[in-house]
Parts: sequence; C-alpha cells; structure tokens
Amino acid sequence: MALFAGIMLAWSPVSVAETKIKVGVYHFPPVASVGPDGKPTGLLGDLLEELEQTHGDISFRVVHTSPKRRFLDFDAKLYDVMIFECPDWDWRDKEVSISRPLLVDEDFYVALRKPGRDLSFFDDLPSHTIAVISGYHYRFAGYETDHSVLEQKFRIEFSDNHSRNLKLIKADRPSVAEVAIVSHSYLQMHLAGHPEDRDTLLISDKPDQRYQLAIIARKDGTPSADEILTLLSPLIKNGRYQRLVEKWGLRLPAGFPTGDEAP
Repeated sequence: MALFAGIMLAWSPVSVAETKIKVGVYHFPPVASVGPDGKPTGLLGDLLEELEQTHGDISFRVVHTSPKRRFLDFDAKLYDVMIFECPDWDWRDKEVSISRPLLVDEDFYVALRKPGRDLSFFDDLPSHTIAVISGYHYRFAGYETDHSVLEQKFRIEFSDNHSRNLKLIKADRPSVAEVAIVSHSYLQMHLAGHPEDRDTLLISDKPDQRYQLAIIARKDGTPSADEILTLLSPLIKNGRYQRLVEKWGLRLPAGFPTGDEAP
C-alpha cells in the first residue's frame, strides 16, 4: 500500500487512516446497478465490498448517475472513478487514465420467434422498430446517443432497462419494438430465470458489438486507473476476482493475468 500513502494524506481531512474513493455507477446489469437503498449491486457491488474488506484503509462512496448523465457528472467532478466501462464509449477524448481491460461482453439482437422468421430477420435492422436503452452506445447506430439524431435515422423506442425491452418483444407489439439489443451476460441471466424464453426469443448469431470494460479515472487525479487496479491485485492473485466474475455470468479478457502474473 506504499503507492497509496500520498493519496491518504491528501484526501482524508478527518483521518489519515482512510482513503475515500468516489465511484460513478449507472444501471448496467449484471455488471453494475444501484439498489433502492442506494447501494451498488451486481459484480461491482460484490467487488467494492471485497475491496473494502481487503483494504481496511479504503472506502468507496457510490455516486448514482445514468448512462446519459455519466459524462456530465464526471466533468462536474461528482465522481472520480468508473469501474467496468468501455473506453470507446466517448471516453478517449476526455482527460482520463485507463487501465487494462477487466471484463469482456457483447450485445446481441433479440426478436420474437415466429413461424418463417429466421436469423435473416436481423439483416436489415433499420427496417424494424428497435428498443434501446437511453444513453447506451450501439455499433448499429455508429455509437450515437443523441435521441434526436437516432430518431431521424431509425424507428427507436427508448427505455431504461433490458427487462422492459424483452417484455416489449414478448408482447408482440411491432409498432413499438420488433428488435431489442441485449448484452450476452444479461441474456444468460434472464434465460436462467426464464428457461421458457429459449423457445420464445430469436437471438442473433452475430453481435452488434463486442466490448472490453476497464477502469476509467480522472487523468492526473488520485487515484489513477492503475492505482485502482493495484487495489484489485490481491483479489486477482487469490482467484477471488475470477470467481466473482463467473458468479455473474461474465467473462475475463483473453490472457487476463492470474496468480503471480496479477498486476
């Protein structure tokens, strides 16, 4: 923890024994979400709890933001770190530090399975009404998030969660949503709880996008992305991080270090 000695002196106005880190969190299940009590859930919730138990001199303050608002809140310095975020989602032009990837996931197209409907249904996506989550980045849309721009190019239904979008698909309301875009990890979690939907839903065999999730922190700020990664190192070395990732149906990047190779 020598790396954090200077941080603790600079950050803690009450006690030099504790470093408080402000973490931005938005609804991104099963990676991260915020419960009714304001506490983080999903993989991130488990990870922050493990980190506080591992490092008694570190605590995390969760700042609830939204997919659309997360950049404004970062610029306003309401939080300093976002864990499990894709750098390609409009972060690279900002003054940030970025860690090595910690997770990988991908998004798939989902429609209602009907007689005569096969995977070619997804070949002409703009011809269908599409349910998306407001503020999320999608490859089919050129990673555009502005509502007005998207509505000019596509027939779009904006939502704030995957569960609602899947319900719209199952309700067979083509004027509202014929295709939803859902992450692989969420789909696996949904199908584990609703196995009957394996015969109800048609899922594309090619992803809309594949992405790598990393730690993003304020450039020249305290802590940096790599300093957060250093905090994570003991959990990587003892295998605890990998078990948490697998618990939530998520995946590590290829070649991710384990054991003595951990950062």
